[in-house]
Parts: sequence; structure tokens; C-alpha cells
Amino acid sequence: MGSAESTPQLPARSVSRRERQVRRLPARETTFDEKFDGLRINHTGSTSAKRIIFSTEDTEHVDAAATEQYVRDLLKDSKNRLGLSALSTNNPAAILEVPSAILKDTQYFNLAIPHEGSPVTNQRSSGRCWIFAACNVFRIAIQQKYNIEKFELSQAYLFFWDKVEKANYFLESILDTAGEDVDSRILGALMAGPVGDGGQWDMIVNLVSKYGIVPQTLYPDSWNAQNSSTMDRILTTKLREDGLRLRTLKAKSASAEKIGEAKELMMQDIIRILTLCLGPPPRADDKFTWEYYDNAHNFKSVELTPLEFAETTHVKNFFSLVNDPRNEYNRLLTVDHLGNVWGGRPITYVNVDKLVMKAACVAMLKKGLPIFFGSDVGKFSDSGKGIMDTDLVDYELGFNIKMGMSKAERLLTGESQMTHAMVLTAVHVEDGKPVRWRVENSWSESAGTKGYFVMSDKWMDEFCYQAVVDPSVVAKEIRDVLKQTPKTLPLWDPMGALA
Repeated sequence: MGSAESTPQLPARSVSRRERQVRRLPARETTFDEKFDGLRINHTGSTSAKRIIFSTEDTEHVDAAATEQYVRDLLKDSKNRLGLSALSTNNPAAILEVPSAILKDTQYFNLAIPHEGSPVTNQRSSGRCWIFAACNVFRIAIQQKYNIEKFELSQAYLFFWDKVEKANYFLESILDTAGEDVDSRILGALMAGPVGDGGQWDMIVNLVSKYGIVPQTLYPDSWNAQNSSTMDRILTTKLREDGLRLRTLKAKSASAEKIGEAKELMMQDIIRILTLCLGPPPRADDKFTWEYYDNAHNFKSVELTPLEFAETTHVKNFFSLVNDPRNEYNRLLTVDHLGNVWGGRPITYVNVDKLVMKAACVAMLKKGLPIFFGSDVGKFSDSGKGIMDTDLVDYELGFNIKMGMSKAERLLTGESQMTHAMVLTAVHVEDGKPVRWRVENSWSESAGTKGYFVMSDKWMDEFCYQAVVDPSVVAKEIRDVLKQTPKTLPLWDPMGALA
């Protein structure tokens, strides 16, 4: 809690009548935040520090004896002893939550889409948030078209085909980089996660365009869809082995036919694993029968192929805005060797100022459209309360430190990147500016307010990186960025992170 001295006790003195009258005036009540600020150390003074951990003569090696004395001196301060008691036995993020931030982050909004999806979804112990977020966007149009109150698309269906396509993409990438050293950075990045659960919007476009979508009742989650880590480990181990085998064949100048035969057997292994773990999926071009009750409780039955069912999504119309202050704004970005369908739609981002991205999101909500977005969900957030707010946790107060990295610096150092995809369904606007946003998550109704979170606008500025929008909500100069030849970022760049 810091090393500031305790407030000294002043000796008593006589008080004049005038002073007594002044003291009778009612004092303004001190807020929680002001009480917290009273314990804060001022870090804006001199930058020179008293040498404790390092001697004047040696700044390379920690002085153990001096450090031990520093610890003893720290604990002479009662505030630090209180901090030790509280912070060593609890989650510091919970102990240091700021009450006023919790009070202001309410679930009240003056601009919202007319229909939210239902029920709240649950990705369970898998990294399928991007598939859930996309399906949660798609289902709203389906619920309106078929007049149904509750509906879920099969996330497992897209999950199956994403794994198949990613396996093939990985093997093709191995062949494409066969001239690189096995310990090169690109090989290391490819081998690190051949078929991870995460993904990006353009990968969704590829999957829906090729395989369509189906109701969850026709292809429900298996145990491995809900708990994907074991299946993923098997697939990863097999593909790493196969990648080395393909590199060996290329090094020996094997014929294209021989390499193709080897790759065929490798893909058969992958599809066998997926089929046994997830179950056989419906065919994209075969009709399925979907039976349901509409809102009037009338029985309905429709026959469609997955591709026909996907026509309601208009998935190809939307594109990704990103806010990456390291790179030039109004610039098209892509990521090397990142994708799922080989030869499909590449990962593309239109990099814009955060104000442009937020204005586009507000415009989407005005049109009644939900927004797929990617962010770093673990920063300054409380999943139980469903709050994401840069003012939520005061680490500076708790540890008497200064934390001041910019968004660009967090990206440069690996401190932050996209980790999770969710859906925006509402915003509260005051004086023409957004204040807070309503977020549909995929962590079940037990998280947040019955599955929904509140995101402060400042948190959006700092930790939101992507928003998928319709071209109609941005200016022509932003749409024209899509015509540019993209700047290619390396696979290990933070913007290559999969939500």
C-alpha cells in the first residue's frame, strides 16, 4: 500500500470562538475515491532515487543484504502491513476495485438494437469465442425472419470445418516455407499453433461461404467441442509431425504427386480424429429438415441446405476496422500466413483512428445491427460483475507504482493484443459522445448481468482493437482503403492474434 509516512498527530491547542463557529459548518462528505487518493504517493516529483537495491558503484547486481533491509523498512509502515495482509491472501484485482467505477457502469443505454439474440450462449472450456460471436450476430436476422424467440446456430459445425481447413492451411504453409530454416521465426510461429481454437472475421466469411450454417439442434456440441484441449493437443502433435515429414519430402525433391499422396493421408488422419471427437457434420449441399415453434406456438418445418440457410447472414458484406496506433491510419493491413481456407479470403484490416471506429459502431447500432468486435478482455475487467473499465482496478494505489503505457506501447511489448470476441448491442450516448457500451458475451448467464457486460468508453479506447461493420456506416475514404495493396504484418505480430 506504499511507503508514505503515516499522518502525524498534532498537539492539542486552544481554539478561538470564531474557529469553533467555523468548525460547526457541515463538511462535504469525502468520496471513496478521495479516501483512496489520500494514501497515494506522488510520482511526479524528482526522478532521482535513493540507491537501495543497487550500490552507486554496481548497478548490474542486486545487493541481497540491502534488498532485505528495504523489505524490513517497507513493513515498518502500517499501510504496507495492511497491504500485505489484504493482497497476499486475496486476488489483488478484487481487493483494489474502485467502488465508484462499479456504481457508474450500469446496464442502462439510450441507443440499442431492437432485438437481441436469445438465449445467452456458453462456449465452455473452448476458445471458440469468435465462432460464438459471429453466430450470435447471425442468429438475430434468423430469429426475425422465422419469428422465433430463442435460437442458437451450431457453433460445433463451423468448429469442425475450421479445424479441417486450418489443418490443410498449415500443411500448405509448411510447403510454402520449405526453404526456411526449421528454427526460423516463421516456422516457429506456424508450429506454435497449427489448429488453435481462435479465429478472425475473415475466417468466418470463408467458412460460411463454403459450408453454410445449421441450427444447433442438428449438430449439437459434443464433449470435445465444449472441452477442446485434449483434441487440440492430439491434432497439434500430429500436424507438427506431419509438417516435419513434408519438409523432409521437399528437401529430398520428392515429386508433387508423392507429396500430394502424403498430404492426402495426413488429412485423412486429421478428419478421422475430428469425426470421432466432434461427430460427422451435415453436408453443405444436402437439405436438412428443421422443425421449430414460432412465437405464436405454431409448428413449422423448413427444408434447406446449410448454404441456403446462410443466405440470411450477408456475411460477405462486412469488413474489419481495427485501431492499431503503431501503424498508419487509413491503411489496409494483412498478416502473413494467417487464415483457414487456403486461397480463400485473406485476413484484412482497415486501420483507423479510434474515433472513426467508435462512430461506425454507433452508426451500426442506429441501423439496428449488432457488432462483432475483438478486444483484450482480461484487462481491468471483472467477469463476475460483468464490467470492463480502465478505472475499475487501482493497481497504482495498491502497490504505489505508476503504470502509463500507451496502447501502441502495449502492442509493441506484447502487453496487450486481441484475446476475445464478443458482440455490441447497445451504447449510452451523452452530449453526442459514447459513455458505455452493452456487450453480449458467450460465457453463460452466470457471467455479468445474465450474460451481458458493460464496457466503459475509455476501456474501448484502450483495449478494443477490432469492430466488424457494414460499408455503409463509414465514409468513402475508409471504404476506398479496401482497394489498397495491404501492408503485410508478420505472423507473430500482435494483430495476428486470434480471438
